[in-house]
Amino acid sequence: MEPVRTCVGCRMRASRSALLRVVADHGILVFDERAVLPGRGAWVHPTRECLDTAIRRQAFARALRVSASIGFSEAAVSQTIEQHLPKNKG
Repeated sequence: MEPVRTCVGCRMRASRSALLRVVADHGILVFDERAVLPGRGAWVHPTRECLDTAIRRQAFARALRVSASIGFSEAAVSQTIEQHLPKNKG
């Protein structure tokens, strides 16, 4: 049985393999594609909608227990989404 996690964007439960782990590294969101980076992690569907919702609701800051002024790279977000979408569709 595969572990189940909750997406911080849409709040839906899904298997760990269907979600992407995100950690905070010195105040910046980092996508942990192999799910091995140390520290507290948050899980999100690799879709633009879930990421936008999580950012708008400040769900990453709350889930990772860091200050609300957490940053992210828009280029990294777009690249990560593009890498994971084909996996989820097929």
